[in-house]
Amino acid sequence: MPQPLLAVISVLGKDQKGVVAQFATYVAERGINIQDIEQRVVRGFFLMDMLVDLKDLSTDLSELITGLLELGRRIDMEVRVHLHSERRVKKVAILVSKEPHCLNRLFDDFKHNHLSGSPVGVFANHPDLEPMAKEAGCPFHFHPSAEPEKHFDWLLKSLQAAAPDLIVLARYMRILPERIVKAFPSRIINIHPSLLPYFPGAAPYKQAYESGVRVHGCTAHFVTEQLDEGPVILQDVFHINVGVDTLDNVKEKGLALEAEVLSRSVKLFLDEELVVVDGKVIFKPGISRFFQPGAIKT
Repeated sequence: MPQPLLAVISVLGKDQKGVVAQFATYVAERGINIQDIEQRVVRGFFLMDMLVDLKDLSTDLSELITGLLELGRRIDMEVRVHLHSERRVKKVAILVSKEPHCLNRLFDDFKHNHLSGSPVGVFANHPDLEPMAKEAGCPFHFHPSAEPEKHFDWLLKSLQAAAPDLIVLARYMRILPERIVKAFPSRIINIHPSLLPYFPGAAPYKQAYESGVRVHGCTAHFVTEQLDEGPVILQDVFHINVGVDTLDNVKEKGLALEAEVLSRSVKLFLDEELVVVDGKVIFKPGISRFFQPGAIKT
């Protein structure tokens, strides 16, 4: 019996009638069997991942993909086709400064296959974390930031050469200029040590401690040109025992939570379980679930 030739057709756009029917009819007319469908409507937007078997495809593959894209354009839907046999590991660039906690967690998660991508390099404005990168077998690239424009020129050139699918600011501690943000739209994730929009900017743990709040946390978000205002991916909290916890206690709790929330957000991106629509993050099942061992229906 011929082995399945699997692909996932992903569709995204403003909700309208008949979307599933149009795509289902299109693939059926070309000898394609639909094995599974995940679909939902969130805030007026339609999301669908359709698992199909192409082994009995009656037309050329390039013609099929072109036709699917054209169908999407006619009804104002974004369409992507993911071939299982050609799935590649997503490349991740990590930007750091001096603090090791987020980088250490990411390296540990990559090592134990908790994250499905692969780090292609650590890009730093200080040399402090080079030993950690070397121990993980990851290339380390450093350029001082005393002259910011020269540093960012170097960084943009380096990132363009690395061509990452995702850039992670693992406590990079610098504001990226517009030219870098625009070069990688919705592909840069930052971790901020507060529950945005509260305590934006510098020293949020000190701000929270001195304000007397009893709950604080951190926010993982996509980077935009507006500082700390990009689409929020995840937030989580910890409690402050006011009058007992010191500022160091608050920071200790926060650093551990930062690493956890950043790692979870990176995983969501790499597993394609989120999309950015109209400046908001929308979650979806993700095509990775179709390609898990035992997930394919035969």
